[in-house]
Amino acid sequence: MKRRQLLTSALCSLAVLPALADGEARDGRGGRFEDDLFVNLEGEWLLTRQIGGREAQNSVIATWVLQHQFLRLQMRDLATPSRYEADVYIGYSHAAGEYVAHWMDNFGGHFAGEGRGRRHGNAVEFRFAYASGPFFNTFRWDPVGKTWTCVLESVAKNGERQLFARDTLVRRG
Repeated sequence: MKRRQLLTSALCSLAVLPALADGEARDGRGGRFEDDLFVNLEGEWLLTRQIGGREAQNSVIATWVLQHQFLRLQMRDLATPSRYEADVYIGYSHAAGEYVAHWMDNFGGHFAGEGRGRRHGNAVEFRFAYASGPFFNTFRWDPVGKTWTCVLESVAKNGERQLFARDTLVRRG
C-alpha cells in the first residue's frame, strides 16, 4: 500500500514539474514580458488628463527596461517647471497570472503603490490597495483609433466608485 502511495505521489510530482519549469522560464532572470496588448503602449505619447474640472497635459515615454521584464512609463507634466512626474513599471507574473504596476511619483514614498490586475479584452484594470481604500486605474487600448484611455477611480465610503481622472493618450510624431 505504501509503495502504491509513494508511486502515485512521485507520478503526480513529475506531472507538475513541466509546469513549474515553464513558469520559472517565463518568470525570473532570462524571462521576458512579451505582451500583445502593452506592446501597443511602447513609444512617445501625449497624455491629456481631465481631473477636477481642469485639464493637464503630460508627455509619456514608454520603453522596455530591466531586460524586457517591465514596460516603464515616464510621465512628465508639460508645465514649466513640471508639477507632476511619475515613473510607472508594468510587468506580468506568469505564476500569478496577473499584471503588476509599480507607481511612483513626486508625491513620494507614502503614496507609491503596487497595483495588480487581469486582462479583459483590450483592457487591464489595476487595483491599488491603499490605507485610505482601493484605487483603480483601467488601461484600455483602442486598436481602431490607436489610442489609450486610462480611467482612474477612487472608492467612496459607501463603496461606490468615483471618477478621479480620465486620461487619453495619443501617439506623438
